[in-house]
Amino acid sequence: MTTTDACITKEPQGLGFFERYLTIWVALCIVAGIVLGKVAPGVATWLDSLAITVNEAPVVSIPIAICLFFMMYPIMVKIDFAEVLKAGRSVKPVGLTLFINWAIKPFTMYAICLFFLGTVFLGFIGPDATDLVKMPLGLDLPVDARHGEGKVVLVNGVKMLEVPLWRSYLAGCILLGIAPCTAMVLVWGFLARGNAGHTLVMVAINSLTMLFLYGPLGGFLLGVGKLPVPWQALLLSIGVYVALPLLAGYFSRRWIIAAKGEEWFNRSFLPFLTPITVGALLLTLVLLFSFKGEVILGNPLTILWLAIPMCIQTLLIFWLGYGLAKLLGLTYEDAAPSAMIGASNHFEVAIATATMLFGLSSGAALATVVGVLIEVPLMLWLVRICQGTVHWFAPRPENAA
Repeated sequence: MTTTDACITKEPQGLGFFERYLTIWVALCIVAGIVLGKVAPGVATWLDSLAITVNEAPVVSIPIAICLFFMMYPIMVKIDFAEVLKAGRSVKPVGLTLFINWAIKPFTMYAICLFFLGTVFLGFIGPDATDLVKMPLGLDLPVDARHGEGKVVLVNGVKMLEVPLWRSYLAGCILLGIAPCTAMVLVWGFLARGNAGHTLVMVAINSLTMLFLYGPLGGFLLGVGKLPVPWQALLLSIGVYVALPLLAGYFSRRWIIAAKGEEWFNRSFLPFLTPITVGALLLTLVLLFSFKGEVILGNPLTILWLAIPMCIQTLLIFWLGYGLAKLLGLTYEDAAPSAMIGASNHFEVAIATATMLFGLSSGAALATVVGVLIEVPLMLWLVRICQGTVHWFAPRPENAA
């Protein structure tokens, strides 16, 4: 029995109807979400207001959290957690993922977005265009004082920092680049038939690593003052999006197998859950784009200027991770999730942090929303690339543990 077989109770039997045409459903749900936000803005506003806040900034959207739970739970309950530690002993895939996520990805995101936003698209964005963002936490400068590239101004009696608009966009891109995915990547790994044990191990490691590197690395790359570590936002987000479904999956799996037997669990319970992950993903997209549809419609060209460097970054990191996995001799089951963990972002944390640090209407917050817009379709395409390149990798030995 292989590690993958041990970690996943039931071997997936090909793509189902919804999975096969998931790109189409995603596009339809994005359109539906934008239309809902346009024709029923009151409903979207009310749903968006249902959130857990930290320092007056919405950190966890309750409707999104519920959808993500039902997206993650069917994946978590399929994992045999007793085998996860075995997957964690694989030094090569774990080391590769950490190297890509923390030594490469943040700096390539910074360099690529700096080049495109600060040079290639600067004329379209407007070299003199400015954005108003929150003053850095704990900083109280007089009006007209300079702070980095910004100037302190008074807006409706509140001190704000006026910064070049393109730099505000860059800040949002940086927050995306330093937030490796710790939730949705389980969906991508599941769809690509990757090693769920390895993926889960990396989710845990990335969650812990974020607590120590997110703030310092973000502050270094932003270069406009020290970025405070959003401990509360990070812990709350990781707890809601990862820990809750993980614990629910672990304990319910043990209880169901003890009560009904492993055969019933495999043959009756798991097939019932199969469409729930995809259905929750699609509902999540409808909600996300009903909340942010007005922003997207009001800034169509800005979306393009931001989407191009983000797409280049995602593809670069994916192929770098996938190529290095091939050179290291990893099996496909480890190579696919290793590449996709680096390529995808924890956009929930990035959006919450941008909102908390710079404000809901800032260019930084808009940039993180664009990250949501491009990530799902792009990652689905990368899943298909993985599925079509399984033969590039040596098969996993039958006695692998």
